[in-house]
Amino acid sequence: MNDVTIEKPVLEPTGALSVETVLSVRHWNEHLFSFRISRPASFRFRSGEFVMIGLKGENGKPLLRAYSVASPAWDEELEFLSIKVQDGPLTSRLQLIEPGDQIYLGRKPTGTLVTDALLPGKRLFMLSTGTGLAPFLSLARDPDVYEFYEQVVVVHSVRRVSDLAFHDELEGKLAEDPLVAEQAATQFHYVPTVTREAFRNTVRIDKLVESGALFEGLEGPAKFDPETDRIMMCGSMEMIKQFAAWFEANGFTEGSNAAPGQFVIERAFVG
Repeated sequence: MNDVTIEKPVLEPTGALSVETVLSVRHWNEHLFSFRISRPASFRFRSGEFVMIGLKGENGKPLLRAYSVASPAWDEELEFLSIKVQDGPLTSRLQLIEPGDQIYLGRKPTGTLVTDALLPGKRLFMLSTGTGLAPFLSLARDPDVYEFYEQVVVVHSVRRVSDLAFHDELEGKLAEDPLVAEQAATQFHYVPTVTREAFRNTVRIDKLVESGALFEGLEGPAKFDPETDRIMMCGSMEMIKQFAAWFEANGFTEGSNAAPGQFVIERAFVG
């Protein structure tokens, strides 16, 4: 039986888009995958930002969505984390990419999940659900973050254990990372929680906060303190709205690139 070769569309760069090569793909389960692509020498971004990526649409025009960069600013490659939506215009096709394929990359990254948008503090909490983990993977591997904060906490809430992408790397306190391993060994904390399967934490993030479980093993108070704590949030709108309202009611101010505050959210997050 002869192998069937599927013609892949050739992409052309534009003023706003470069064309990059898929270097590797990792399928975590039937709903989740991550992939790495080449990084143009001119591409600069701050850890935590997002960028437009995509493929050629059926009409021949680029089909683009915003994706947070999961790799740190110093990495020579760019990594992304994505859900698989079977009938999604982009992700239904994006999940089929293989090494060697071409992909569009926007030239202008942006976003508010950056340290510049926060006031100085002692503890940085990054609250995420699902693929909202992506920008925090970038920040957790950025050496500057460990200079700015004494404790760096990544909280990741998912439905199933297999949805805990990058669990082993985070659980191991980024021990294989060439730039932050030494600092992460004492400053980094990973708090995964699974809401629909048996796991050591089986409640949503708000319950971890209410019970004080989120703060176990950390220095400082067993609650969020606007004097010392800074928070980033990315993921489900339900989680973000709930916590944003709580933070504002408890003396926290939302920050931006123009006016740093005590918590930030990514309003443009997709996925």
